[in-house]
Amino acid sequence: MSLLPVGNTSFDPTTFLLTGFPGLEYAHRWISLPFCLIYMTVILGNCTILHVIRTDSSMHQPMYYFLSMLALTDLGLCLSTLPTVLGIFWFDSREIPFNACFAQLFFIHSLSLVESSVLLSMAFDRFVAICDPLRYGSILTTQRILKMGLAFVSRSFVLIFPLPFLLRRFQYCRTNVLSHSYCLHLEIMKLACSDIIVNHIYGLTVVAFTVGTDSLLILISYICILKTVLGIASKEGRRKAFNTCVSHICAVLLFYVPMIGLSLIHRFGERAPHIVHILMSYVYLLAPPLMNPLVYSIKTKQIRQRIFKRLCPKKTFQL
Repeated sequence: MSLLPVGNTSFDPTTFLLTGFPGLEYAHRWISLPFCLIYMTVILGNCTILHVIRTDSSMHQPMYYFLSMLALTDLGLCLSTLPTVLGIFWFDSREIPFNACFAQLFFIHSLSLVESSVLLSMAFDRFVAICDPLRYGSILTTQRILKMGLAFVSRSFVLIFPLPFLLRRFQYCRTNVLSHSYCLHLEIMKLACSDIIVNHIYGLTVVAFTVGTDSLLILISYICILKTVLGIASKEGRRKAFNTCVSHICAVLLFYVPMIGLSLIHRFGERAPHIVHILMSYVYLLAPPLMNPLVYSIKTKQIRQRIFKRLCPKKTFQL
């Protein structure tokens, strides 16, 4: 499909065109190799975390339930972009119908909000475990954790569900070419030749209400945790208490830093090289699902031991 001329209001496209790495189309097959490796690592790593937690009854605890939620969310994010990303690199399949594009952006944005909520719940888990350990079991019951999970999904669904309908009411008469290999609300919105102020306001409100609130509460929880840890008399006790938070802090940074970076580039970095936009978009979606299983496998002794035990059942590891 050819590009639509600027100012043409008499024709409305029915598909968008996705973009891989402009100017490097001849090398897309080679570029696909690291992406295949990343996707395979994401799927294998998160499935391993889920399997270890599911099959080991000693890990049926609140902290690992939240980690399971994080792994499921990361898997969903990975699978929501895999068809279009590899479709471009393998088959040069750039066209995506409106409905499929809107469905993809719904899953990407809703799962991103779910991940933000899960990270907040994990911060709350560490807050209770360190600041009020005697009530840990009574506060974070299995039933309450399930309700929290349902609340996360419901909040994301309700807030993101209007986006496809807000985008559908537009006419796209400028161009139908997206700058990424998947669909994002902010990018599609900019292609419309209609007034997009409602989408701008709604998008910023959703981000402020969810990601903004979650990140603020995570920061407050860690301020409280830090005060409690510094009040522990034993140096060894302070070290152990802080070590239980390191994995979660890494997961928070892996999620929020690329998200903020991509948002700033989309809104204020129009003069930045296009390759920067492309790379940041991949970091935003692939870095958390790729790194979270590695971080938790390395920093969480119980998970590390279970993984080595399953890989080498005849050997005993002192890790």
